[in-house]
Amino acid sequence: MTNRILDPLNSAQREAVTSPALATLVLAGAGSGKTRVLTHRMAWLCHDQGLSPYSLLAVTFTNKAAGEMCSRLVDLLNADQATPGGSRGLWVGTFHSLSNRLLRLHHMEAKLPPAFQILNSDDQLRLVKRVIKEANLDETRWPPRMVASVINDWKEQGLRARHIVASGEPLRDTIIPLYQEYEAICQRGGMVDFTELLLRATELLRDHDTLRQHYQQRFKQVLIDEFQDTNSLQYAWARLLIGEANGIFAVGDDDQSIYGWRGAKIEHIQNFARDFPQTYLVRLEQNYRSTSHILEAANAIIARNQGRLGKNLWTEGARGAPIQYYLAFNEQDEAYFVVQQIEQAIRTGVSRSECAILYRANALSRVFEEALIKAALPYRIYGGLRFFDRAEIRDALAYLRLMANRDDDAAFDRVVNTPVRGLGDKTLLTLREMARAEGVSLWRAAQNALFSGTFPARAAGGLRQFLALIENLAEQTSAVLLADRVAKTIEDSGLRAMQQKDRDKERGEARLENLDELVNAARGFVFDAAESEGMSELDAFLSQTSLDAGDAQGEAWEDCVQLMTLHASKGLEFPHVFLVGLEEGLFPHQMSLDE
Repeated sequence: MTNRILDPLNSAQREAVTSPALATLVLAGAGSGKTRVLTHRMAWLCHDQGLSPYSLLAVTFTNKAAGEMCSRLVDLLNADQATPGGSRGLWVGTFHSLSNRLLRLHHMEAKLPPAFQILNSDDQLRLVKRVIKEANLDETRWPPRMVASVINDWKEQGLRARHIVASGEPLRDTIIPLYQEYEAICQRGGMVDFTELLLRATELLRDHDTLRQHYQQRFKQVLIDEFQDTNSLQYAWARLLIGEANGIFAVGDDDQSIYGWRGAKIEHIQNFARDFPQTYLVRLEQNYRSTSHILEAANAIIARNQGRLGKNLWTEGARGAPIQYYLAFNEQDEAYFVVQQIEQAIRTGVSRSECAILYRANALSRVFEEALIKAALPYRIYGGLRFFDRAEIRDALAYLRLMANRDDDAAFDRVVNTPVRGLGDKTLLTLREMARAEGVSLWRAAQNALFSGTFPARAAGGLRQFLALIENLAEQTSAVLLADRVAKTIEDSGLRAMQQKDRDKERGEARLENLDELVNAARGFVFDAAESEGMSELDAFLSQTSLDAGDAQGEAWEDCVQLMTLHASKGLEFPHVFLVGLEEGLFPHQMSLDE
């Protein structure tokens, strides 16, 4: 069994996997097998060190990676040390999914309802727009995305609205009360956004000594992937779980820190040895992905970075084709050259999906899209609109969320007039003002308004119809299969009919197919009552879809030329790669040059 764990590894990987230290930092270059090291480390700790798989906590940066790691771990252990129920019960996931699990288990201590709803970025934006409008602020001067970004930044610093003191600075002082109102709406409706998942879980561990000590004693080792991309809140979360006696095994690469713009702190990996005394440092420098030509160029460029912990990538593979450099006359010439090269490669038997065009910013894709269209080459923007981000899917999920939680204001706001049921902006504005004045959810405000006769007959009729629809759906579908529940909701809500009436037949049909796929997703959802932390099947399904919507993963490959930003390409590999827009101010980006 030990051989099964260690034999597939090279010497550096084996050194990392068998590290005896409480604190181990693995500097893993691109393509050096870091996922294998993490998985085999967990297997080695279980088999050779006698730890239970359930006494380990591993953090990955995508739900997909977490699933793959669980499967590999079960495969490694099941030949000798069975994990009952496969990967069920293992604490492997993203910061967000693990925080969600903690909060579900301890919702009372976290001051949350057991079936709290997770807001996606679109839901959050809706609520922020609402508080801006209620504060009589102009959206052109106070863009909702900017306000939401400031709120998220404060949360990532661990700051609640009550912690932030007015300073006389207009931006700060205006957003503080918006943050306060946003917090109040979320708390009232039992809603948490993605940053709130982390902040609430961090506060839970920080403020409850017995709970924190329980998890510190339970998890003998905390393993973290992509450590260079952790932000301040994620780092604080991890430190609370690690404590003094248990270990940390961090895998990262200071040369791959590309998320500083969204809060990642490279200092966490650079100062690792300071924060965790007697750190054992291992470098994974053998690359299994690239050729010598590519690695030599990468090493030469990254060597100029300051504050590096240092490593030099190498490979036993072939030197490969030399890197080609083309100086274009303008962007059209550049796009024409790239497309010409792709066409030439396809004629030699290369598939379209093996060709990738990488750029620094999304706006740069336009000229390449035009050139590909002109050449009749199908292409795909990787990381484009994902399934759970599509409007028709969000509409259907909003109905389901309201069935699960009537106080979900984001869901209410999204579908109260979708499909149209005669509720104008004035009615909805009055409803929001009532909810704010009474300190209740939009659902409760609607009930109160109908009872007191606030609205004229047409608006009251539409509102009454909507409330009755949700109540009836919740009652009629409570005992049916989840897939049937989703299908009936799509049908009875009018969402299916709305798409069937779409004047753009092709768009309507595509959206109907997506709604059918949501029913299929519900049919394929495996509900495990033991793993549900007290949630109903519907709540568990909604929780999973929210976490999946936040996962930065593209969908299945098509045989198309792949276009993507450099950030989206991280961890992927293609036989033919075109780096475009290598111009000062574009790549490197002006923000990097300003630093």
